[in-house]
Amino acid sequence: MKKRYVPGQHGAWAMLLIPFLFGMFAAKPVPLHALLFVCWLLVYLFSYPLLQWIRTGKRQVYGKPMLVYGSLLVPTGAVLLVLHPVLIKFALLFVPLFLVNSYYARCNRERSLVNDTAAVVQFSLIVFVAYQAGGGSDWRLAAELFGFSVLYFMGTVFHVKTMIREKHNAIYYRFSVGYHLAMLAAAAIWFPPALLAPLAVLLVRAIWSPRTKLTVKQSGMLEIAYSVLIACSVLFVYGI
Repeated sequence: MKKRYVPGQHGAWAMLLIPFLFGMFAAKPVPLHALLFVCWLLVYLFSYPLLQWIRTGKRQVYGKPMLVYGSLLVPTGAVLLVLHPVLIKFALLFVPLFLVNSYYARCNRERSLVNDTAAVVQFSLIVFVAYQAGGGSDWRLAAELFGFSVLYFMGTVFHVKTMIREKHNAIYYRFSVGYHLAMLAAAAIWFPPALLAPLAVLLVRAIWSPRTKLTVKQSGMLEIAYSVLIACSVLFVYGI
């Protein structure tokens, strides 16, 4: 029963929260952010059974969760748009990315790298929404935080695959390490120098962790710690 209502992808919770925090603190926290986060959470919770229904065709299983979350999302979203109508233009950005997710769910290929990329970009877009809700005006800063979010979570996608589904795939391992090296180089050009230290930690993680005998649970707990490190580092470095 719980699996019908609560997504089992633990890494998605970090993607749900961290980009939101980036956008909120880059502008300034305001009461509207509480309503926005509730709406954002409901969107995620509603999309989970919707995608499962698309994948399996089991409406009798996932119909009720969709009804529960949908009945909460519609009035919450309506109130949010009445209070801040301009947010509707950001909502439209999510549609094509969700269509990509729907396509891969229908094909039962949700682990596809293209699908993962669409999900990462989709979650990261909340940076702009939260920034707008807080009255932010430096859109270069918002774009920088969005870009960092995409870079970080894509690295996490590659790394987690080397720990689970591609654990013994030497080519994928080299690709993951290469990506983290490239991310470190990109950060040296585009982001504040102080972020190089936590990104170097992620590079060490990409090199070291797949060579260990860490269990899936242990790896997941470490990912939580890495997410906290990145979130705190960004908020501190940007002074937000």
